[in-house]
Amino acid sequence: MTYTATVQKLRETIAGNGPSWGAIDPESAARMAIQNRFPTGLDIAKYTAKIMRADMEAYDADPANYTQSLGCWHGFIAQQKMISIKKHFGTTKQRYLYLSGWMVAALRSEFGPLPDQSMHEKTSVPALIGELYTFLKQADARELGGLFRELDKAKAEGDAVNTHRLIRKIDEHETHVVPIIADIDAGFGNAEATYLLAKKMIEAGACALQIENQVSDEKQCGHQDGKVTVPHEDFLQKIRACRHAFLELGVDDGIIVARTDSLGAGLTKQIAYSKEPGDLGDQYNSFLDCEEVDPSSITNGQVFISRDGKLMAPKRLPSNLYQFRAGTGEDRCVLDCITSLQNGADLLWIETEKPHVEQIAGMVDRIREVVPNAKLVYNNSPSFNWTLNFRQQVYDAWAAEGRDLSAYDRDLLMSADYDSTELAQTADEKIRTFQADAARRAGIFHHLITLPTYHTAALSTDNLAKEYFGEQAMLGYVKNVQREEIRQGIACVKHQNMAGSDIGDDHKEYFAGEAALKAGGKDNTMNQFEAA
Repeated sequence: MTYTATVQKLRETIAGNGPSWGAIDPESAARMAIQNRFPTGLDIAKYTAKIMRADMEAYDADPANYTQSLGCWHGFIAQQKMISIKKHFGTTKQRYLYLSGWMVAALRSEFGPLPDQSMHEKTSVPALIGELYTFLKQADARELGGLFRELDKAKAEGDAVNTHRLIRKIDEHETHVVPIIADIDAGFGNAEATYLLAKKMIEAGACALQIENQVSDEKQCGHQDGKVTVPHEDFLQKIRACRHAFLELGVDDGIIVARTDSLGAGLTKQIAYSKEPGDLGDQYNSFLDCEEVDPSSITNGQVFISRDGKLMAPKRLPSNLYQFRAGTGEDRCVLDCITSLQNGADLLWIETEKPHVEQIAGMVDRIREVVPNAKLVYNNSPSFNWTLNFRQQVYDAWAAEGRDLSAYDRDLLMSADYDSTELAQTADEKIRTFQADAARRAGIFHHLITLPTYHTAALSTDNLAKEYFGEQAMLGYVKNVQREEIRQGIACVKHQNMAGSDIGDDHKEYFAGEAALKAGGKDNTMNQFEAA
């Protein structure tokens, strides 16, 4: 509904309620309604699911249409990210949010910093989703509030052309609210627990849930050792639980991202149930590391399965976990992906140990033989040493070509001594094009960095502390922070405005009229930044 139509609708509503509503200004009420386009998290989930579905179709038509996100651990970080994207690129299209369970554990748990092992409160995940969208909605309100104040000025000056331009700009305003891919870990329990948590996350605004095939109470970060997977049917129950949650809440096009950790997981907690040879349980069990058993030498406490008419003993650890055969990770990963897509998942997440396009593509090619439009969400993880990995990839490629590599030591390629070399520059170019290359070759629809703002917060704080507590003192802040905010047009330099002071002043005026005691008067020191 347009600005003019919204004002007219509220004018009729107010008039229809008689004289007691006479003091309510329809234009003020209309502005507040427009500034709050999404009254509930479910409104957000329904809106953003449609965006993500359209983006998936666009990617199927042309892999150059891949999407991206950065992990955000606080609403303010998400807000500043989307404000920055709108400033630099003019649109939020194809840019999402990512909510990392790792960052929730490390930064948002009441227990304090925790490892990524599903030990944080499950309620902290939907709470953070709600916080992220609260800040993005505030960014909308702030930006629209500025347009409303410009509109009032144009009207007061009798500038009809500018008035028309501003009303059109308000009508065409692009929201900061974008899709979020939210990490539900391994579901924090059984399928019922997964369903209950999924509902909370969707109600908070999540249109896409990422769930992994690890054992809930043994869950590890995808880049840690000791990962334990569950049989396919156990995982599929949780996928179905997520779908039921979406459908119950009316988000019929909600997205489920099925993540497999099988590439790096060598253990399982249980032997899969199997009815007949070749079924899904039998396929899962076929990867177990087993030894044939002589019935005459059976010992106490052994567990057995039958395979091809033989009695086999799976290798069982003191932890009561069973071991997979070495070298089966890729086959297990491919089977995980195919079965997930055949049972309700929309997108895949393959957790790899290095960022290598051909490694990912090799698995995706096999998956697409069965599911042709299979697409991935991929973690451009800070757990990878990107510099070393890509320098070694270039080194290996050059070695295969027979190039002279006597100037390089493959094991020491991270050294700064190599930074200006041809090899390092070639590697950097491959890092720069990794997302586009992998989107085209390896079926990656969405590229994300899980923990970037965790690292940027640490780096920027270190830089400020070094300067401010050193000889530069206050100049360390002014030169490296405030002056750069001004030079680069960072809206947050006017931090009172960013925190909602002007929005509050608008509301005071709506509610109290001339009696409003506003904060944004001539003595507000933020006025010093008007020129900025």
